[in-house]
Amino acid sequence: MLIVVISVVDMLAPPEVHLGPLLVAAPAITASFAGAGTTVVVGAAAVLAQGIVAAVRATLVDLNHSVQIVALALISLLVAFLAHLREQHEKEMTQLRSVAEAAQAVLQRPIPARMGPLRIASVYLAAEAEAQIGGDLYAAVRTRRGSRFLIGDVRGKGLEAIGEASLVLGAFRTAAYRQVDLPMLVTHLEGAVFGGTGDTGDPAYDTADADGTESFITAAVLDVPDTEPVIRLADCGHPPPLLLRDGRVTSLDTSRPAPPLGLSELAGSPGVEVETFAFEAGDIALLYTDGVIEARDASGAFYPLAERLAAWPPGDPHTLLRRLCQDLLAHAGGRLGDDAAMVAIKRDTTAAGEG
Repeated sequence: MLIVVISVVDMLAPPEVHLGPLLVAAPAITASFAGAGTTVVVGAAAVLAQGIVAAVRATLVDLNHSVQIVALALISLLVAFLAHLREQHEKEMTQLRSVAEAAQAVLQRPIPARMGPLRIASVYLAAEAEAQIGGDLYAAVRTRRGSRFLIGDVRGKGLEAIGEASLVLGAFRTAAYRQVDLPMLVTHLEGAVFGGTGDTGDPAYDTADADGTESFITAAVLDVPDTEPVIRLADCGHPPPLLLRDGRVTSLDTSRPAPPLGLSELAGSPGVEVETFAFEAGDIALLYTDGVIEARDASGAFYPLAERLAAWPPGDPHTLLRRLCQDLLAHAGGRLGDDAAMVAIKRDTTAAGEG
């Protein structure tokens, strides 16, 4: 239609007015949404229309119209090539998203909505628009006595961070069933990080990142027994969980946090300290990564997580995380500067069977 309108107006215009160059808009617009083949067809139609205009207004061998026809043909071929490149890029991005979804299904398995007397919700917010997984991680394992949780944050981004996250998650899921206490479990995780990313001479397994700095993982490991109203916490340099009870928010700070996983030998850590906190029926424990509390608004202010939680009415874990995600993204202007992972755990007021 655009080609017809421009051609008719051009043929009816005064001799000194030439609208033929406007025909280039047809293939250019087509290339923005259609494929190379369609763009070539539209470009050919535009060239044909320019030829008809030349024949009506002068002759096909007229220098002015000849130059316009040649230029239009060349530009149509160029935009068709650009449309081809766009199609290839879209195919690559579709493949990358498929790979990311498959990797996410294997690496970051969803946590069950119920485990014993606990109701649970979890969410992962990726900072990059096309990414679905990154260096943040969480997992939950059901044991004979209760449930165990892990939340962590790998230093760095990209494939190296994803690889290290997979090491820790695999080690946790394997060992959480077998380890008797949290110190032994944390030691096992430390061994997985140090052994899997140590200086082996293979770049895929070296501890140092590409910039030469050491890799490490902050983590919090929790044990929530079924029959005791407590949380046992081992904190390895990770932001402390928050406990919501009767409208109050309490930070579960340990007196002697351990170094991040991968740094205990360098720091000369004496061992892992486990501390116990009350976790009664109706309480909610929120685990999170620093992408939540380090999210900034337009003025540069950090997200006030504890204040927001205290201001909201109590609810179930899914409602809490849904409200938290909406508020966090609104605070950050719709896009986070770092990945953010969150897990909300609520102890039911009545005992429940294993989920």
